[in-house]
Amino acid sequence: MSGVNVRIQRLQTVVVAVVALSFVATACGSDDGQSSESGAEVDASSTNQAAVEGAPVIVVTTNVLGDVVQRVVGDAAEVITIMPVGADPHDFQASAQEVNAMNTADALIVNGAGFEEGLLDVIEGAEGEGVPTFEAISVIDTIEFGEGGRGDDEGHGDEDGEHSDGEHGDEEDEHSDDDEDSDHSDDEHGDDEHGDHSGADPHFFTDPARMASAVEGIVDFLQGEVEFADPGVLDASADAYIAELNELDEAVVALVDLIPEERRVLVTNHEVFGYFAERYGFELVGAVVPGGGTTDSVSAGELAELAELVEAEGVPAIFADTSSSDELVEALASEVGDVAVVELYSESLGESGSDGATYLEMVLANAERMSSALT
Repeated sequence: MSGVNVRIQRLQTVVVAVVALSFVATACGSDDGQSSESGAEVDASSTNQAAVEGAPVIVVTTNVLGDVVQRVVGDAAEVITIMPVGADPHDFQASAQEVNAMNTADALIVNGAGFEEGLLDVIEGAEGEGVPTFEAISVIDTIEFGEGGRGDDEGHGDEDGEHSDGEHGDEEDEHSDDDEDSDHSDDEHGDDEHGDHSGADPHFFTDPARMASAVEGIVDFLQGEVEFADPGVLDASADAYIAELNELDEAVVALVDLIPEERRVLVTNHEVFGYFAERYGFELVGAVVPGGGTTDSVSAGELAELAELVEAEGVPAIFADTSSSDELVEALASEVGDVAVVELYSESLGESGSDGATYLEMVLANAERMSSALT
């Protein structure tokens, strides 16, 4: 027990330092109610300037969904993405200009399930202003936090993830009929309070098969709520993008197949890869920060227990987030010793020109890094 106590004391110093830094970062980013990342104006780089004049304006909260929506609508609409690359969705605060963009949009698309913690009031306000709002997770077969991974499902190839035909709406029964907990069976997006999804994990986007379901739902929503010059363009582009998602899914399966089954284990910074683990047959060993947020508290004792578990399991790599601090992950790796720290794109795309600059690239890059680290 003495060794464990020494480990806890050593980690206590790291935890206190990280918590202190997080308070400083939060204070610096909210002096005037605006995000230090977003600036005073809606970033022009977050819009598609090629959209024709007079086209509808679609605002998307996260940069992951922003990239997907942009691919689907093309030049048929102007797409404004609120969160810049590198933003942490759990504590991001919108500027006054960004709030105005959300309140005046022709349509607003959000992740849902409380993912955009710092924007919940703004999203509710936009809905109150009459802006048609769609939660992408409303058409997803969700899992609860702590679910997913090997043992909860058979891994890749499950029937929930089959989207080979790319036809919108053909599999609606897969998204709602058997998911009583989340109550997403219709198109009424204001019935549930934002974030009240009975513990539903909001990180569905780590599974490209579920993203295909989201694309279908987004297209159905936009065609019902927004006037496009040529609505048929959305069907064609969505079908093409879903085909790319299917190809991505196959590529990830091929990369996972390179990893011996007993080494398909994930220790991550926080609980973000549950859907990925369920889809591709990984075991979720643990997370440095328990729960879905990146700012939740963690004790030195919990970190020491996780270090013991990582040692016992012989985990070769711990996965950090590119969009949040890796200090606790590094502390855990230091305690364990002889374990790699590998960054993954979790809740934000990578910078332009990186291997995670688009959603398709992001998922593939993560799979490649996992495969390399675990083999």
